[in-house]
Amino acid sequence: MNLKKLAGLLALLHCSASWAIEPFVIKDIRVEGIQRTEPGAVFSYLPVKVGDTMDDTRSAAAIRALYSTGFFKDVRLEVEQGVLIVMVSERPTIGSVRLEGIHDFPADKLKDSMKYVGLTEGRIFDKNVLEKAVQDLKRQYVARGKFGVNVNPVITPLERNRVAVSFMVEEGEVSKIKQINIIGNRSFPEDELLGLMKLSTPDWISWATHNDQYSKLKLTADLEALRSYYLDRGFMEFNIESTQVSISADKKDIYITINVNEGDKYVISKVDVSGNTIVPKAELLALVQVKPGDEFSRKRLGETSNKIGERLGQEGYASANVMAMPDINKEKHEVAFNFLVDPLKRVYIRRINIFGNTKSRDEVIRREFRQMEGAWFDITKIKKSKQRVDRLGFFSEVNLETPALQGVADQMDINLTVREKSTGSFTIGGGINSGEGLVLMGGVTQSNLFGTGNYLSTQVNTGKINQTVSVSFTNPYYTDDGVSRGFDVYKRKVNALNTALSQYTSSTLGGAMRFGVPIAEDEGITYGLSVERTSLGLTPVSPVRYVNFVNTFGATNTTVAASAGWYHDSRNSAIDTTEGTVQRVNLEVALPVSNMRYVRSSYEHQWFYPVAEHVTLMLNGQLGVAGGYSGKQLPFFKNLYAGGVGSVRGYETNSLGPRDASNLALGGNRRVVGSSELIIPFPGMAKDSSMRLSGFIDGGAVYGPGDLPGTVGARYSAGVAFTWISPMGPFKFSYGLPLNAQPNDKLQKFQFMLGSIF
Repeated sequence: MNLKKLAGLLALLHCSASWAIEPFVIKDIRVEGIQRTEPGAVFSYLPVKVGDTMDDTRSAAAIRALYSTGFFKDVRLEVEQGVLIVMVSERPTIGSVRLEGIHDFPADKLKDSMKYVGLTEGRIFDKNVLEKAVQDLKRQYVARGKFGVNVNPVITPLERNRVAVSFMVEEGEVSKIKQINIIGNRSFPEDELLGLMKLSTPDWISWATHNDQYSKLKLTADLEALRSYYLDRGFMEFNIESTQVSISADKKDIYITINVNEGDKYVISKVDVSGNTIVPKAELLALVQVKPGDEFSRKRLGETSNKIGERLGQEGYASANVMAMPDINKEKHEVAFNFLVDPLKRVYIRRINIFGNTKSRDEVIRREFRQMEGAWFDITKIKKSKQRVDRLGFFSEVNLETPALQGVADQMDINLTVREKSTGSFTIGGGINSGEGLVLMGGVTQSNLFGTGNYLSTQVNTGKINQTVSVSFTNPYYTDDGVSRGFDVYKRKVNALNTALSQYTSSTLGGAMRFGVPIAEDEGITYGLSVERTSLGLTPVSPVRYVNFVNTFGATNTTVAASAGWYHDSRNSAIDTTEGTVQRVNLEVALPVSNMRYVRSSYEHQWFYPVAEHVTLMLNGQLGVAGGYSGKQLPFFKNLYAGGVGSVRGYETNSLGPRDASNLALGGNRRVVGSSELIIPFPGMAKDSSMRLSGFIDGGAVYGPGDLPGTVGARYSAGVAFTWISPMGPFKFSYGLPLNAQPNDKLQKFQFMLGSIF
């Protein structure tokens, strides 16, 4: 029994004794002892008023009513010549709240959490609320694995009936998982099962993942992972019998014991589809992911139900029920499944609502939608709509919901909620590129100009090799059906005198107009026209082929080139890509109206595949071919190169392929590059897709006429890389170890790029 209830009981007992006299009529009521509480408030809580007859029953009720307000720590009733005197002693208010010994949390955050339980300055002090605050504080530390935390509240009286509340906190050390035991497993070794769990005993990466700190939520997720592992491998009757979690006396070590019952292994004996299938039954049977003779798998059964549901969703049946009904034969350890289909009501989309776009215009988002208002619900079009909005790159979050309308069975709305992110940057500063050296840069880039979806970029970059001044503009919806139009104006200078390239300088002034035409949902064609004027400069050590080119075509050349291309992009996201492919084919032809005659073509194929949660495999292949036509040679400044960041890491930038007599790279007319990369989030930052680690294997080669001995052939490397897509641009670091370097190769194991390089 707490002190509050005890005081009330004693008061009631005293009241019963004192009022065991003849009742009297209340002539007046007077309240004494109040400081903050208004007399009218006390009168409103009293169950009696002037003119009532006061007896011991009503006195007990009055005392109970005043105690129940929580405002008073003592209540007494007296009578004087027919006047009822209510004597109270108010509870103190909280004058201040202090937290001492806190290191793991911001003190303001903890104070905010205490407000929710009622412990804050100005509130009436209540010991029950104080105890809730202590327990809430302990829970927050336990959530961080500190089971030995000690919280000691200290109450200090202050003037004007106030108290100061101080929490003296001893945070203690983080409790670590000492041992995890799985009992009852027969079909799989314990190490294999422990490998499925996120919780583990301390290892080399625990400092970042905190996987050695116990959490009830993590354990629940791990138990589900164990259950799924068994249920997906035939063990239909698998059950987790019990889980015990114990902690050592010093609160430092945690022991977890999991008792499992595997049950028998079952195989599929028969599968069928029945009910109102809407579409041909054979079409639904083709979606079934299990067949007779397969092991029972809850995952593949769920995938089957989802695929059938999605197929019906393409016909407008948004809430179709697909239930896998089992028929179990325990003697033979077999199970047959009948997928019972109930399409329910066909629905159409009433309205598409967009929320959160404070900058981007509605039309920029709506034109990416493939699901139309007033049309039948189509789950495929809805998913594609969300994917296209996400691929715009304008939003950090894109969430889509399809709530049903109350009282209307055949209508739904689409609610798309986005969170805008910065799409423009004003850059004045510098960057460092391991191939370029110090690069000074300045410019303005806006990929969502005035919320219209248009792209505008102005860049001024200076470097040891490349210097660029450029302006680019693209309207992705030049026409309503998605034809894009863009313009580029640029001036480039190349100084290859202090690089791995054969020595020359060039200055190019050019401009281009380009168009893009969608021909399918995820693919389109591009075409354009460009004009360039290039001035070349040679040195006494420039290669003979460069000298011959200048002697033949002159030091200044004008090129009019037409370009055409094809692209296919089915990535699920433009930034945090986990699945999909990207293919690009480009062709550039110098037209006969200029004195240059050359053709350059390229093909690139990227493939992304999610091998596990937060783990993505990326395969990339690039091919390039170039050459002259009509009896003219390929201009050497249009040669193809490989090596460095973006191609074969571990080798110096543009250093692979044919060399001149000074062992400097000439480039070539054929290029092949490939890479395989396993991408994971930075440890401890799985939710932040802007920072990623990867392990890679690169390979590539450049071929051309006049290859020198020892320079031809493919080169390979392997290593690790770190990428950060920062607000200022990409930050890339890689360490590549060449696997088959030749004596004349130029190596560069550590390579990096800081800043936004045009």
